[in-house]
Amino acid sequence: QVQLVESGGGLVQPGGSLRLSCVVSGFTFSSSAMNWYRQAPGKGRELVAAITSDGGNAVYDDSVRGRFTISRDNANDTLYLQMNNLKPEDTAVYYCNTGDSWGHGTQVTVSS
Repeated sequence: QVQLVESGGGLVQPGGSLRLSCVVSGFTFSSSAMNWYRQAPGKGRELVAAITSDGGNAVYDDSVRGRFTISRDNANDTLYLQMNNLKPEDTAVYYCNTGDSWGHGTQVTVSS
């Protein structure tokens, strides 16, 4: 059974940082490309960042490039998203994804 469990969200002030984690099980993580998506209130789900199975390549949405970093620990089946210089428009539920599998999400709220 594939499981993806996100954590690390919370309330942070503009300019602050958070690190999201996604612990996975039920599939071969080290062979799987992984993604972070987000969904803001009233909007569709959008791709934030993606990383290849070996972690050698990553891509980012223009809105987060230079502020967010996606990474992975294949030894511990964990995906990360380091988010720096957070802005109010980053407020959303953040989801870990691979193929058709999704986590339940973790809420990130950026507000003063």
